[in-house]
Amino acid sequence: MTVDSIQDGIVIDHISAGRGMKIYELLGLNAAGVPVAMMMNVASGKLGRKDIIKIDGVIPMNLDVIGYVDPGATVNVIRGGKLVEKKNIDMPERLENVIRCKNPRCVSTTEQELPQVFLLKDRARKEYRCAWCETKAAGI
Repeated sequence: MTVDSIQDGIVIDHISAGRGMKIYELLGLNAAGVPVAMMMNVASGKLGRKDIIKIDGVIPMNLDVIGYVDPGATVNVIRGGKLVEKKNIDMPERLENVIRCKNPRCVSTTEQELPQVFLLKDRARKEYRCAWCETKAAGI
């Protein structure tokens, strides 16, 4: 399989196999208005298997989404066909409006104007809790 190189855009690499689609959905890439290539289960010397997302265009991107779904992924910024920046992504301490609280009695669920805020409580277990009611975030 061959996917052309991009001149100006973003490559999200080193995504754990099977997590690429979740990143695609949470970033809203279906509505980005630019070409997006998703490769899944690509052979990787480092990970065994990985997913890759290539975005052919410059779009705003919430890196916290990537850090929440798959810390350890990398984001490569391409300009003029050359790699100009490589970002190693880690788990964010705070997530805002990325996921929703599953507690139906949470104030963020009943008061629509409040942001959905989750705080990292346990890095080792990748556990986030709602800032309003302390409900544990649903798994990915």
